[in-house]
Amino acid sequence: MIEAVIFDWGGTLAPWVTVDHLAGWRAYADMLLPDDPPAAERAAAALLAAENGRWLRVRDEHRAFTLAQVVADAAEALGGPALPYREDALTAFREFWTVSTYTRAEVLPTLTRLRERGLALGVLSSTGWPGAWHEEFLRRDGVLELFDACVWTSDLDWTKPHPEAFRAAMAAVGVTDPARCVYVGDRPYDDIAGAKGVGMRAVFVPHSTIPVDQQVPVDVEPDAVLQRFAELPEVLADW
Repeated sequence: MIEAVIFDWGGTLAPWVTVDHLAGWRAYADMLLPDDPPAAERAAAALLAAENGRWLRVRDEHRAFTLAQVVADAAEALGGPALPYREDALTAFREFWTVSTYTRAEVLPTLTRLRERGLALGVLSSTGWPGAWHEEFLRRDGVLELFDACVWTSDLDWTKPHPEAFRAAMAAVGVTDPARCVYVGDRPYDDIAGAKGVGMRAVFVPHSTIPVDQQVPVDVEPDAVLQRFAELPEVLADW
């Protein structure tokens, strides 16, 4: 019997949106260096390279990271004065990314139906962003209160597919038996292989364009595939 359903965030609760990552970091750098466009351009390139390096560690070592660490990595690479981790620059960066943060319209009615069945609901997302950002987005869209717990890897030592990330999410929603837990996500390696590796059932949302350098081949099949998010209650009905 299923007791809990835990969801990925980007590409699952929020649909995949292709965004220019360099432009996002340029928004950050422009706040720091408004009078020196060439320096801002160099800083943005260093920030993007640092972020990509952190994501490669996620892929290969499953090590969690934060935006503060990305900024520190970029400052070290530039070899000059420290690149500030500054609130106004973070705000500009977040505003740039807001287009990718909106919750699918089907999420609210789908989660409501699952809660009516008595299921615990949670989120587990691999992210460098502060957890407060994600929770503000979910609150804005009227769905945060439907979750019993949200776990963001920027608060952990590990990201998906590391077992400790999944165990942290299970503990947060109060489930001890992974066989009674379902994970829903859009990445075959991080989400499907990771969840199955700890004994959960896994539901695949196959609509994201995962960057090639973040892909890892897996020989694991999901327990179900969702073409529409709203199909989830029916998929879980007999589990």
